[in-house]
Parts: sequence; C-alpha cells; structure tokens
Amino acid sequence: MDSRLRLTVIIPAFNEEAYLAATLDSIRAAAERLATGSNACVETIVVDNNSVDGTADIARASGAKVVFEPVQGISRARNTGARHAAGDVLVFIDSDVFVPRDLLQTIHHAMGDPQCIGGGVDIDYRPQRLGVRLYLGAWRLFGRVTGIVQGAAQFCRRSIFEQTGGYDESVWMGEDVDFYWTLNRLARSTGRKVSLVREPRVQPSCRRFDKWPVWKIIVWTNPLFIALFRRWKRVWTGWYVDPVR
Repeated sequence: MDSRLRLTVIIPAFNEEAYLAATLDSIRAAAERLATGSNACVETIVVDNNSVDGTADIARASGAKVVFEPVQGISRARNTGARHAAGDVLVFIDSDVFVPRDLLQTIHHAMGDPQCIGGGVDIDYRPQRLGVRLYLGAWRLFGRVTGIVQGAAQFCRRSIFEQTGGYDESVWMGEDVDFYWTLNRLARSTGRKVSLVREPRVQPSCRRFDKWPVWKIIVWTNPLFIALFRRWKRVWTGWYVDPVR
C-alpha cells in the first residue's frame, strides 16, 4: 500500500451557493480523517461553471482552489478541474453531496492497490416521499444488475483519466455512467480492476426528487429517454438552465 498518494477532489459547481459550503465542510472533515492515519494529502478544486451567485466566494472562503470554466456542462467542468489537479488520484464529487468522514480514507486504501485503476461510490438517496424512495430503491437494484454507477462520487488515477480522455463533453446526461463503464472495460482488457465502494455511501441532495412531480422524475430518469436525448442540452433545463435550488 502506498500511503503517499495525493488526492485531488474536484467539484463542478453552477450556482451552488446554497449547498456548496456543507459539501466542502464534509470533504474537509474527511481529509482531516485521512491525514490522521496516513501521509496522504488532499487538494480541493471547485470548478466554477459560470455561476452568477456566491459559489466562487464560498469555495475560496473554505480554502478550496477555484478554477473558472465559462462553457456550461458538468463533463467540461470535471475535465477542466482534472487539468488543474496536482494529485495522483482524482476524486469527483458533486457540489450538493454529503461526504462521510471515512470516505477519502476508503478511496485512498482502494487506490493503494496498484491493480486498482479507479471506481465509484454507492449513493444513499433520502427523498421525503415514500413512493420516490421506493422508486429510487428499485433504480439502485437495476444499477447493480447493469453496472450503472452514477457520478455523485467517482475516482480514478490521474494517468488513467488522461488515457481515457476523461468525461464525454458531447453529452448532457449519463456521462458519469459512460465514464465508469470505460474504466471497467479498460480494467478488464489490462487485467486490472475497479473498486465500487458500497460503504460508506455518499448522500446527495434530493432537491429534484422532493420538488419535481413524480411523472417528471420517472421520465427524466428513464434509461431510454436519456439514451435518446442525452445530446440535446435544451432537454435538460432542470440541470443546466433552470435547476432546482
């Protein structure tokens, strides 16, 4: 195990002043927990994806490095953050996600195995409505069967990220699933492995699941709908134009 691995946490953020501070606080606590038991260090980069609120100021006040990316798109923002990263391992965290204190320690341990090229983290959704909770539970089972790992928290070696070309900037939805599948294919073809962290799980905000009507949740999370419209930005206004706050 290599205890000297450097981690860079990359957070794409578009008008996230309401959520970002809590996310950064949880990452800071996880970084302190990691530093306590190893020689590892953690760099945090917030990619300001053309925000017009206090996102960048909140990031700086938390001690994060702020990188500006004027072209809208979560893939673009993640890739921009990766280009500015100093770490050996890139950890991509969404801006509205609570990170458990031992998550970075778990990722560091997984990446201490030279055979591991990257991986993802399971998600703990906690929506208010029972029907939505049941629906997301079914989605989680479907994801296990199909190998779908969403991008609320993903990680990989920097060298692997550069080798794969990073996240696909031509799509507006599902780029995280594509990236994990790319890691899986590369691992199989080279005799290496990926790591899916089942515990601890990250906890994303459920703002869309709590505020959207159920029909919209079902349509916008339908795999066929995503496959058909993932390259049409105007379809995803709930993420890129008029997101739920």
